[in-house]
Amino acid sequence: MNGIFITGTDTNVGKTYIGSLLARQLAQQGLTLVPRKPVESGCSREGTELIPADAMALKNAAGYAGSLAQVCPFRFEPPISPLRAAHLAHQALTTSKVAHACLASVDESRDFLLVEGAGGFYTPLCEDGLNADLAQVLNLPVILVAEDRLGCINQVLLNSQAIEIRQLKLLAVVLNRSDAAEQNEFMNNREDLQSLLDCPILPVSTDNRIEQQIVDLAHIITNAVEQHQQ
Repeated sequence: MNGIFITGTDTNVGKTYIGSLLARQLAQQGLTLVPRKPVESGCSREGTELIPADAMALKNAAGYAGSLAQVCPFRFEPPISPLRAAHLAHQALTTSKVAHACLASVDESRDFLLVEGAGGFYTPLCEDGLNADLAQVLNLPVILVAEDRLGCINQVLLNSQAIEIRQLKLLAVVLNRSDAAEQNEFMNNREDLQSLLDCPILPVSTDNRIEQQIVDLAHIITNAVEQHQQ
């Protein structure tokens, strides 16, 4: 079906930030978005309810009319790997169970599925699989988010190889510049990565250029959807 799987080179690299910007732009372009963050750890507790902040951000950005429980059915409080958090909660998640939750209430002829993984591409997610296994079962093209800092070239290349091994399409790499203090005038990760990878490498800065950068990424996705439908 039409959709994307958003993953990262690590945790806290800006997957939800990029995913929310992208969801809002894709919705503005007329796609019927179905956001999914099926497993989220590090949820805050309000009374007896766990609140998944990332899933809520995606839901709001996409303008999704479904419930938060549909966006994120598996929630855990400790800010640790989903698999470990599930163990502590005495829950057993399987890849098929999580994939089924992602596809529930989705109209394959109309909807565009936007799934955000938990942590990095190889982060343990279920008893029988990683985020990579979920992406493979869903068979969605991948958006890879990395923090634009020294060392990210190695991380992006390792992840792109892992995505290729899973026989998934790497649609684009997004370099998220979250801390300008870590930049130096000699570094150009975008240029270096573009010489090594065939997919678009899109830097996202915190200045007023971000809107055009997200528009560019949304166009890449909508063009891929149109090519797939032909």
